[in-house]
Amino acid sequence: MSASMRAASRRAKSISSAGRPARARGPVRLRSPVRLRGPGRTRGPARQAIGLLAVAAASVGVVTAAAVVSAQPAGLRTAATGAAHVRTGASATAAARTGTAPDAAAATLAPQASRTAQVPQASQAAQAPQAPLVLTARDRESCPAAATACVDLTEHLTWLQAGGKVSFGPVRMEPGPPGTPHATPRGTFQVSWKAGPNFVSNIYGDPMPWAVFFAPGGIAFHGGSLTTSSHGCVHLTVPNARYYNAHLPIGAEVVVF
Repeated sequence: MSASMRAASRRAKSISSAGRPARARGPVRLRSPVRLRGPGRTRGPARQAIGLLAVAAASVGVVTAAAVVSAQPAGLRTAATGAAHVRTGASATAAARTGTAPDAAAATLAPQASRTAQVPQASQAAQAPQAPLVLTARDRESCPAAATACVDLTEHLTWLQAGGKVSFGPVRMEPGPPGTPHATPRGTFQVSWKAGPNFVSNIYGDPMPWAVFFAPGGIAFHGGSLTTSSHGCVHLTVPNARYYNAHLPIGAEVVVF
């Protein structure tokens, strides 16, 4: 075969082979999808990102709630608080009516209300005016008009007078205990001397402010207790003792009966 014929034969084969479809080498294999390591499992960076997002979401919720509360008017918040107190008081009242045990808040409020109710009563009792002391017919008969000061040991009263008329008192006093060596002596006496506000007994060491001595043995009017018996003196309140000291001159007559 000549060279020209061989070239023509090769061209014909190439043309025929170009017209045939190419053979498939086999079914195409697809790669398997990426497998997860487990349900909900993520890698380290992804897990941290999800945690930060959750914290941020929670923070936004808290800030939003705080903003809503702060934006509420003060009057509404006060009304809500008052309503809560009313409900607590109502629960305590209902428990008292039914005989059931109240809750801790009601049990706490009940004693407080009781103490609050008792305080005004005590203050009213303390502020109640006391009845004025009045001299009896026996007092007037036993205290002569010449006396400047008189002492009733039975009624625990004393008063000052001028010309037979009461000029001060009567006021409460506390004598020595009767029937003992410290009983206040009865009789008519004269003021012998007086002391100032800082005088102290040289026998018993007790204070005797504004003392007015009138009987032997150091018996005197002076400031002292009106609930504890004296050693024979006549106890007065300090203001009354000061008044007696100022208005009983030396030599003034004192009658004790």
